Amino acid sequence: MKKLKDRDLIAKTCILAGKIMLESGAETYRVEDTMDRIAAAFGLGDAQSYATPTGLHFAAESAAIPGFIRISKRTTDLHKIAKVNHISRAISAGQLEVGNAYQKLLDLRNDTQKFPSWLQIVAAGVASGCFAIMYGGAWQDFLPAIFTGGAGFTTMLTIDRFFGIRFFAEFAASLIIGLLAVFFVYIHFGIVLEKIIIGAVMPLVPGLPITNAVRDLMAGHLIAGVSKGVESLLTACAIGAGIAAVLAWL
Repeated sequence: MKKLKDRDLIAKTCILAGKIMLESGAETYRVEDTMDRIAAAFGLGDAQSYATPTGLHFAAESAAIPGFIRISKRTTDLHKIAKVNHISRAISAGQLEVGNAYQKLLDLRNDTQKFPSWLQIVAAGVASGCFAIMYGGAWQDFLPAIFTGGAGFTTMLTIDRFFGIRFFAEFAASLIIGLLAVFFVYIHFGIVLEKIIIGAVMPLVPGLPITNAVRDLMAGHLIAGVSKGVESLLTACAIGAGIAAVLAWL
């Protein structure tokens, strides 16, 4: 039987791993599975974990730590998810002690290194141009889609950073995209309006949340699946409303 201090540290390790994964956009069933595997690998018996997009519950035998953590902000960081999975596999293989595992997870949680905003904007712009061509646009629509997509993504990042309301950020971004697309076609810089718009909004489309919602529903996590589906639907509505507002003005 492990000492109480060890059991508490194991439980804290499980909760920290789950918290990092939830905040990075992982599926809830994957979060629960990772937490259960870490607890089992360290010999913590009767471990029970329950994850939702906004909260994390964990309980185990004689673990005196708090069993609930609120998740207030989520993003998409596949690198952190992969790193937690790597740490979990090392724990299962007996290559990490609980203290070392907890420290590695702490370092990963505190790692705020991300791609700089300018690089994200450039990538969004290039992706927008490629999507415009892929969906049947003319080559003359490539550059307008790049500029439109980059401007829309810049708007989304700026408003989300200062106000923290993703719905309004995505609505404003799609509004800018619609206005720029109409302007570029009006001055004959672009040709096909709808292809420019389609390409430019693709970096805003919630592809990963939709995929995670379906996977959670298929895994039986109904609450998480429905909530993520609704969140994705709100994003789609924000994008559609911004474009519709511009087209209705024409």
